[in-house]
Amino acid sequence: MPGSPQPPSTDLLVLHTLRCVGFAGLARVAEAAGLSESDAESELIDLAVAGLVTRLPGGFGGWGLTEAGRAADAERIAAELDAAGARAAVTAAYDGFLVLNPELLDLCAAWQTRSADGVATLNDHTDPGYDARVLDRLTDLHRRAEVVCGQLCAALPRFRRYRTRLTHALTRARSGATDFVTNDLASYHVVWFQLHEDLLVTLGIPRR
Repeated sequence: MPGSPQPPSTDLLVLHTLRCVGFAGLARVAEAAGLSESDAESELIDLAVAGLVTRLPGGFGGWGLTEAGRAADAERIAAELDAAGARAAVTAAYDGFLVLNPELLDLCAAWQTRSADGVATLNDHTDPGYDARVLDRLTDLHRRAEVVCGQLCAALPRFRRYRTRLTHALTRARSGATDFVTNDLASYHVVWFQLHEDLLVTLGIPRR
């Protein structure tokens, strides 16, 4: 019988975070997982010893999954989903995510470019009124995304981190940190993309 959803072990949390984030430095892995850098590094080292992750040294280095790591993550995430009896709930939440996804992509495009005399130009963010209108639309989308996040959090506790990260990105953007809409590695768009990847991996759906 499926049990109540339990938080994943820290090693699975770090492994799966790296699967969804992609090749990344320690600070980014720790931020995405909601762990201290020392805790994240300890888990990464253990995963490297097990042959599941690898580290590229140097200024442009970072951590990435091995093929064995991708296979292990897929197997453990599927087992987590089945043990929690959460497949139907996550699938329903994913359907809700797909409704919002095109709107989010349109908002990101509107944030990065705007029309001037019928010609698309880069948004230089010198028109506070225009930016405020886009941010208002993003805030409205975020309210609806909260419903999806709530469904995911109830199904699997590890999805809680996305709710925190999306809210943080929107708060930073509304406070004037414009990179937190699309450009920063912790921006709304980047976190949304990682949530999309997580949903695909969790449900075993290939990205098209």
